[in-house]
Amino acid sequence: MTDLQSQFGQIDIYLFDQLLRGRVAPDARICDAGCGSGRNLVYLLRAGYDVRAVDADPSAIASVRSLAATLAPQLPADNFRVEAVESMSFEDRSVDVLISSAVLHFARDDRHFEAMLQACWRVLDRHGLFFCRLASSIGIESLVRPVGSGRFLLPDGSERYLVTEARLMALAAQLGGELIDPLKTTLVQNQRSMTTWVMRKV
Repeated sequence: MTDLQSQFGQIDIYLFDQLLRGRVAPDARICDAGCGSGRNLVYLLRAGYDVRAVDADPSAIASVRSLAATLAPQLPADNFRVEAVESMSFEDRSVDVLISSAVLHFARDDRHFEAMLQACWRVLDRHGLFFCRLASSIGIESLVRPVGSGRFLLPDGSERYLVTEARLMALAAQLGGELIDPLKTTLVQNQRSMTTWVMRKV
């Protein structure tokens, strides 16, 4: 177990599934938009991927830079930037894989959600892989209470921006994205719901 953790860190199991299925090419350029302390980056850094990341929290980026200095010293520190997702300064179409893991549901309102999503899509190259995990109302529609601006109070006591299946499908069509997996939703004992949204940019 210790060896697995040192190799993969606390990687999202659904992101791990994409790796297992060969959807992340060895030469892929990868961006983690809202990386936190880098739990999804340990394996990618260790395996020599061209990794970059943003987070609005300076301490999170400091942690990721430290991690990268140990596991991938060839990467420049500027690959890891203190920036809000919607304000990413990476160039258009500069990455092949965009990771957005448990980030978009922190949107303040519809406008903020769409700004973050558009920024992620902007930096993703044509035919790139968009991997997203976010809170949804799928399966718990009758248990969430709207509090305005697209945000809801969940049974677990948290407040999140929530999407529906119809909204995700409409956004995919609007962006020009092709679902390469059906939407997969994990329902945690009627407390919260997390949906995995994986698309190819076409």
